[in-house]
Amino acid sequence: MKKLTKGQVALITIVLVLIVDQAVKIWVKTHMYIGESIRVTDWFYIAFIENNGMAFGMEVGSKLFLSLFRIVAVVFLSWWMLKIKNRPQVATGFIVCLALIIAGAAGNIVDCLFYGLMFNDPVPPLVASFVLGDGYAGLFYGRVVDMLYFPLFSFYWPDWIPWIGGERFEFFRPVFNIADSSISVGVVCMILFYHRYLSSENKQVEKSE
Repeated sequence: MKKLTKGQVALITIVLVLIVDQAVKIWVKTHMYIGESIRVTDWFYIAFIENNGMAFGMEVGSKLFLSLFRIVAVVFLSWWMLKIKNRPQVATGFIVCLALIIAGAAGNIVDCLFYGLMFNDPVPPLVASFVLGDGYAGLFYGRVVDMLYFPLFSFYWPDWIPWIGGERFEFFRPVFNIADSSISVGVVCMILFYHRYLSSENKQVEKSE
C-alpha cells in the first residue's frame, strides 16, 4: 500500500475536521433552540449558543474585521504549509498541526460567511430552518455556532478573598465547537512537540533578512 504524502495527510485532516464540524453545527442549529442544553453527563453538556467573536466566545473588534482576519490567516497558513510540506526536515506531525489550525479557522469562517444567509433566526423554543438567501444576516455577518460545554467542577470562593469572595468559580466555563478544539489541539501540540522547528524557522527568517 502506497504511503500517504504529507500533503495528502494534511488534506484528509482538513476535510475530516470541516465535515465533522459543519455536520455537528448544522444538526445543533436545526434541532435545538438558542439557550437549550442537553445533559450528557454531569460534566458534559450540549449547550447551544452563538457568538460574534473569536474562539471560545471571545469578542474582539468588529464582525467584518474578524471575518476578514480569519480568511487572511487561513490563506497565509495554507500558503506556508504548501511551501514547507515537502521539506525533509519537516515532520508529518507538524503538518498535521498546521492542518488542524487551518481547518478550525476555516470551519468558523463558514459560519461567518454563510450561516447568516442560510438560516432564519426564530424566537426560542422554535429551531432554525434553511432559508437559503433570506436569512438573518448578510455575507460575513453570520454567527458562529458553539455547543460543547464541559463544567468539570465548580466551587465558591471564600468570603474573605477580596473582590471575588463569595462568587462561584466554574471550570471549564467557555462553550466552544469542533473548530475551536481543532485550533487549540493544533496550537498546543505544535508548541509542545515542535517548538524547536518553530525556533529554527524564525532563525532562518532572521538570516534571510
